[in-house]
Amino acid sequence: MRTRSVLIVDDHPIVRQGLSQLIDAESDLEVGGDAASVEEALDVLESARPDVVILDLSLPDSDGMELLKRIRMETRQLPVLVLSMHDESMYAERLLSAGANGYIMKQAAADQLLVALRRVLAGGVYVSEALGSVMIERLSGEARGTTVDPIERLSNRELQVLNLIGQGRTTREVAETLNLSVKTVESHRQRIKKKLNLQTPAQLVKFAVSSYMQ
Repeated sequence: MRTRSVLIVDDHPIVRQGLSQLIDAESDLEVGGDAASVEEALDVLESARPDVVILDLSLPDSDGMELLKRIRMETRQLPVLVLSMHDESMYAERLLSAGANGYIMKQAAADQLLVALRRVLAGGVYVSEALGSVMIERLSGEARGTTVDPIERLSNRELQVLNLIGQGRTTREVAETLNLSVKTVESHRQRIKKKLNLQTPAQLVKFAVSSYMQ
């Protein structure tokens, strides 16, 4: 069996080191490179040609969703497994729709990460059993007309903005991270407040922080 090369994209050195040790201990997997930012990841993707990418959502120069979009524009078939601290119920379905092949939370057991990696390398899709059940229930609920959670009304871009606010980024920093104008970010903030029924900037920040910490 050919050894499959893994690219790890995460801005925490300890996480990258831990993942490398886990993966390199497997006979069929090896770490072919790692990156701490979107730009580093794009450089390594071009030089290393990995078989699969493990991608964190929170990166210093942009975010994982933006990198996922770039990967899908350039290498449509490359499997991408999102590994994140963020609540899977909030992000997983959006990222799968955007082209990810799987989503696993950092709280998952190490052996489950290996299962997820091999699943997406084999051409499958990976989500946790719990999330799979929720997705089925949600589809059934939509068929019955069940009320949608307000946060699900946010667009992907609005959710990105909310996530960056939760990280403590200012409006200007959010604009720079997402390559948007400050005015556009302010418009997103206003729409987020309206959709979530938040009245003040302070309420928005509090909600964003609580969502990010989940």
